[in-house]
Amino acid sequence: MTYRGTVYRRAASHAGTFGRVSLILRSQLACGLLKDSALTKPINYSLSSIKVTNRTKLRSSRWYSAAALLIALVTVSVGFAAAKGVVPARGFRAGAAVGDITPDLGAMIIGGFSPTPAKHIRDPLQVRALVLDDGGQRLAIVVCDNIGLPREVCDEAKRLTQELTGLEPAWVLIAATHTHSAASAGTETSLGPNGGRPRGPAGDDGGATVDAATLYQRFIARRVADTIQRAINQLEPARIGWGSGSESSQVFNRRWHMSDEALRRNPFGGTDTVRMNPPAGSPALVEPAGPIDPEIPFISVQAAGSGRPIALFAAYSLHYVGGVPSGVVSADYFGAFCNRIAELLGADRAPRGAHPPFVALLANGTSGDVNNINFRVKRVAQPHFEQIERVANIVAAEVYRAYQTVTYQEWVPLAVRYEELTLKSRRPTPEMITRARAMLERPAGGPGWHPLERAYANRVLQRAEAPETVTLPLQAMRIGDVAVLALPVETFAEMGLDLKARAPFPRAFTVSLANGYFGYMPTVAQHQLGGYESWVGTNRLEVQAAPKITEALLRMAGEMKPDASVAPATTH
Repeated sequence: MTYRGTVYRRAASHAGTFGRVSLILRSQLACGLLKDSALTKPINYSLSSIKVTNRTKLRSSRWYSAAALLIALVTVSVGFAAAKGVVPARGFRAGAAVGDITPDLGAMIIGGFSPTPAKHIRDPLQVRALVLDDGGQRLAIVVCDNIGLPREVCDEAKRLTQELTGLEPAWVLIAATHTHSAASAGTETSLGPNGGRPRGPAGDDGGATVDAATLYQRFIARRVADTIQRAINQLEPARIGWGSGSESSQVFNRRWHMSDEALRRNPFGGTDTVRMNPPAGSPALVEPAGPIDPEIPFISVQAAGSGRPIALFAAYSLHYVGGVPSGVVSADYFGAFCNRIAELLGADRAPRGAHPPFVALLANGTSGDVNNINFRVKRVAQPHFEQIERVANIVAAEVYRAYQTVTYQEWVPLAVRYEELTLKSRRPTPEMITRARAMLERPAGGPGWHPLERAYANRVLQRAEAPETVTLPLQAMRIGDVAVLALPVETFAEMGLDLKARAPFPRAFTVSLANGYFGYMPTVAQHQLGGYESWVGTNRLEVQAAPKITEALLRMAGEMKPDASVAPATTH
């Protein structure tokens, strides 16, 4: 990786030798050796070939000779340090920023089966970015208030980020919170989180082509890139620590075994073993079909010396809260948590302009089968937004409690692994296709087997035309002794717990809905039980996808910590 305005030295890990030195020369560093027009992009030199890359050229042999001399001097000094066993100077820096991605009124809010136009904005939707730099590597973590960002939006944001900052796409994590009160980041040709309506041709990953990108998609991509650039602009010496809290009172598995067969019908004319979101307090409730993950892992970054909070990045395995009126834009409890933790840390009272403002980020952990409803008791009506604030306050209070025990380090290593995993698409059976066509030929209305039959008839026909395979972006980040495992699906708690238990790091957690959106991800065992999350159209990937994704992420994590081993599988 290359950074602007710095001299980057990295020692090779073998035989105490230095394998490569990259120099990024700016005007103040090069002491006028380069003409101004050559300062607009990084210049990367390889000692093995002494060549200029990144399409930036020196204007004359005199400038080239001067730069080559500077390389030689650095090479000598680095080699001398290696011979003496001296580790080159290192420093840890962090920067954070917030951007606004609130849509226009009239934009379609998705999150249910009937999109509604936005009529009011209760709180702004934001993109929050944290950039970490260990003196040799730099990475960015971004969380957006959206139900799910199609891959083409994330890819475009990363392309723009690299264009602006030189930061490689693999070193940028972009995740959506999954608020159900945000405008769609999909298009008329995309299979976004609400993808059940008829649309046109899709790209090879089930998403829209770049040419079909909407203005809002382009706006989000650009705002993400700008916010990362601003976070880089605000990099400062920092210290870093991590911890976790636990809050089980706000997470409930939403898939239930039911004694009443009528409550377990599916829209394909059959009956499942479990039901998603059963009637609360129903006498037919038997037991939840899966676990929850109550942990709230977090990473805290403070200014070196003063201890001023710079940023806090957390994850909680709660789908969303809701209780938002129709047509109202809201960041849900994710945004409320960020506001509340800033208040608890006193960061909201900092003098304006004295330093960059504190930034909190709350990602979605493993909530594909978890929500905020206690199904054992009947639900009581509450004023709009009351539950959002209540959950945010409870979760923030637990993080604040654990925050008091964090031990900070002046420097930790950063690393990233990124891979593309090819999986088979989930395809409907011939019988499902025949039934779907017959369903759509009949007049709408009247009693039926299931209220979502027509919606899923559309989804079945849509999935019948899906590509044979899809390519998923998988990402693993190392931040000191913490592994952050990012995957572009709505992860089940069982899968997330397995990843955390087996990862070869003292601490690990997942970030769902990252770098794209590919639907729900039940485990193989949960697929056998049926239920909404496993239905064709809601689920887009092969039944064996969960273990394949798990093994790939664990292998990637292991590559970043070769002195440890991955634990064997305990779930199926």
